[in-house]
Amino acid sequence: MELFVLFSVLITLAALFSYINVTLLKLPSGISLMLMGCVAALGVIALGHISQSFTQIVQEKLELIDFSEFLLGILLSFLLFAGSLHVNLNDLKQSAKSITSFAVMGTILSTFIVGYSFYYLMDFFGHPLPLLLCLLLGALISPTDPIAVMGILKKANLSKKIETNIVGESLFNDGIGVVIFATLLKIESVGIENFGVWEISLLFVQEAIGGIALGAGIGFLGYRLMKSIDHFQTEILISLAMVMGGYSLCHYLHVSGPLAMVVAGIMTGNRGTALAMSDETRDYLGKFWEVTDEILNAILFMLIGLEIVVVDFETSYIITGLITAVIVVTARLIALYCTAFTFGFARKMGTGTLKIMTWGGLRGGISIALALSLPASPHKNIIVSVTFVVVLFSILVQGFTIAPLIKKLNSKAISD
Repeated sequence: MELFVLFSVLITLAALFSYINVTLLKLPSGISLMLMGCVAALGVIALGHISQSFTQIVQEKLELIDFSEFLLGILLSFLLFAGSLHVNLNDLKQSAKSITSFAVMGTILSTFIVGYSFYYLMDFFGHPLPLLLCLLLGALISPTDPIAVMGILKKANLSKKIETNIVGESLFNDGIGVVIFATLLKIESVGIENFGVWEISLLFVQEAIGGIALGAGIGFLGYRLMKSIDHFQTEILISLAMVMGGYSLCHYLHVSGPLAMVVAGIMTGNRGTALAMSDETRDYLGKFWEVTDEILNAILFMLIGLEIVVVDFETSYIITGLITAVIVVTARLIALYCTAFTFGFARKMGTGTLKIMTWGGLRGGISIALALSLPASPHKNIIVSVTFVVVLFSILVQGFTIAPLIKKLNSKAISD
């Protein structure tokens, strides 16, 4: 019952803040909910100075939700499937080379740049951390969050090509980032001396290729089942089964659930809607997943903002987090440029596109969830706090300024 009350409060706050945003602020929903969640959290902290018991009660209620398990085990499957339904397969094929290169090479490069930079940063501050832990931070913070990206870029006036690259890359590098994180976590648990190149490669292939293959199988099965009937209620149930049953199967087979959901969603949103659904089913299924996506996004961004109440923010952690945020953006810029020049599509894409992809590559709840999933250690608190600061910087600072940046670059391109 306590969980029901907690979610009732979250939904009520999300509805109230969404109403305020639609009528007054008119910001992208992700930014507004995150911003107002932060304001609500600061209000709770302020009231805590008057009544300490009030803050403790709020903390206890928020701790009823295992944020990491809630996002990675439940929300992520729905959000990735819903987001990938709207990705046009033909557009994706045209940008397949750049999306794949950025998602794989770009994420790996960024992981090591951020990891080593953070390692030397902490050493400089006199608080050295194990290199492997710093690389884990690099892995969890390098992938751009498709949930945050799609939510905030909806109102940005982007060209179709740039939008496809940003959204497509964020959908796939999310899965790649989780695979890199899981691989590094495995190395930490068994020791690098017991985990050679062959074992690392095998685990990476099992997680990534296995997830893509299983996602294709789930998508094809769902397509065949939907094509054999014309009953929109049952077809929506089939899509739910694809997400919930498919994601659970990925967990038991130890393959990447995020990659599987992206592939299944793309197949359903393209081949499924075109060949397996009537106009009525297509309309109902699209609206069902659109509403589901909005509700779950509202809960997620609201929860991220309120999590400020339970995260330990020391002044040194905030300063370190802000420096790390600059490192993360710089690392993404370097990774994108290196990848674009290595694979020969830098000139074709243009520096303007790479700049937009750099600043528009937002971090979100997935990074926080991965940080919280780290095993208990004396250093976990600083990783969680730094991750939280980077995510807040990403959504509130980059999210607020991405539209003006796009407008500026577009006007410059026209004048040139």
